[in-house]
Amino acid sequence: MEQKPSKVECGSDPEENSARSPDGKRKRKNGQCSLKTSMSGYIPSYLDKDEQCVVCGDKATGYHYRCITCEGCKGFFRRTIQKNLHPTYSCKYDSCCVIDKITRNQCQLCRFKKCIAVGMAMDLVLDDSKRVAKRKLIEQNRERRRKEEMIRSLQQRPEPTPEEWDLIHVATEAHRSTNAQGSHWKQRRKFLPDDIGQSPIVSMPDGDKVDLEAFSEFTKIITPAITRVVDFAKKLPMFSELPCEDQIILLKGCCMEIMSLRAAVRYDPESDTLTLSGEMAVKREQLKNGGLGVVSDAIFELGKSLSAFNLDDTEVALLQAVLLMSTDRSGLLCVDKIEKSQEAYLLAFEHYVNHRKHNIPHFWPKLLMKEREVQSSILYKGAAAEGRPGGSLGVHPEGQQLLGMHVVQGPQVRQLEQQLGEAGSFRGPVLQHQSPKSPQQRLLELLHRSGILHARAVCGEDDSSEADSPSSSEEDPEEVCEDAAAEAASP
Repeated sequence: MEQKPSKVECGSDPEENSARSPDGKRKRKNGQCSLKTSMSGYIPSYLDKDEQCVVCGDKATGYHYRCITCEGCKGFFRRTIQKNLHPTYSCKYDSCCVIDKITRNQCQLCRFKKCIAVGMAMDLVLDDSKRVAKRKLIEQNRERRRKEEMIRSLQQRPEPTPEEWDLIHVATEAHRSTNAQGSHWKQRRKFLPDDIGQSPIVSMPDGDKVDLEAFSEFTKIITPAITRVVDFAKKLPMFSELPCEDQIILLKGCCMEIMSLRAAVRYDPESDTLTLSGEMAVKREQLKNGGLGVVSDAIFELGKSLSAFNLDDTEVALLQAVLLMSTDRSGLLCVDKIEKSQEAYLLAFEHYVNHRKHNIPHFWPKLLMKEREVQSSILYKGAAAEGRPGGSLGVHPEGQQLLGMHVVQGPQVRQLEQQLGEAGSFRGPVLQHQSPKSPQQRLLELLHRSGILHARAVCGEDDSSEADSPSSSEEDPEEVCEDAAAEAASP
């Protein structure tokens, strides 16, 4: 049999209806309104200062059930209706009690009657199911408003100016003309056989192993890949206007980053492969055992994360331009000019992203984080390997050679030198042979004199004898730069 709530009589001792804490102090019941809570809680802007509850005169907190009340009277009225308690209330004084913030808990019947008298609406009190439905509706409305606000903000974001469109088109064409296989790379790629790169067979001094067969395959494509990066840079007017020394430093710093980015955007989740230089699809272990070490993990992870961005050719081109025009490289002469160039590409990049209207929330800042990831994660993935022959890159010496970051030995010297001479300046082997000096060869000679290309400098050996040789003092580097720039500009 259901037990009915016991009646609460008017005039009863409030102490009897109040719980006590272990230390003997009286606790307030839920129905009582704490003045401190009311004072410190949120007060709506539509309330006047120090506006009072129409039921008990305490400090009001808002508009509840059609009346301005305090939290205590709001809760009391809600519980009374939800639990159907009002039939159990009674009063010893013929319902004539005065209700204020001190006496409100002494007579529930008179308090409830006053709630009704001032206009509190019983029909506005929701049961549990209606309350859940109302909260759900509120959340849906909030989500709808959030989406509408996002759409409005996207519509209000600036798109590229005519000058920025010109910059975008030049960068896009530079990328497309130097991007092997273009958009047809999936149809034209060739998979590296599974047996290549799966069984490291050559032990290195640091204890790691390299598959020479995989390494040999990678060397066949890395030289043209470097050449294409140089060609891309030379097609950007802002880059071509820089001094030769700065061009060399920028290319030296960004080549690995751009080649890694070009490989990462050609990640195929179905086969879990990267397509290098638009030609050769390789698996993670093949790339790692072929000389790249832990850097291969960084490139694969970057490829996986970039696949969700669905970047088009223009976005990849602008990302490459931003990486190229980085003032983080040490030794730059025209830092301000390079910084302004990068800012121009960044602004055009941001406006182009606004133009595409991606569905990914916060697409632009997330993409900028990926740009930093290209620079940091790939280049410093192997920082824990500091002290090994691969340096902080975590790349085997053979892998550094593969990436154009170390000295090319043996008969590969002249081949790489010739290809780089046709493309422009870039770090590579020492130039020792004598030949008629084209503008590109003059740039290479200047690069050699700066010490960047010098084999002994890279290997950490003494370079004093080479500095005193006649070949290193034939011409002034500035004159070489000016002559090369003039000849490059001539038909």
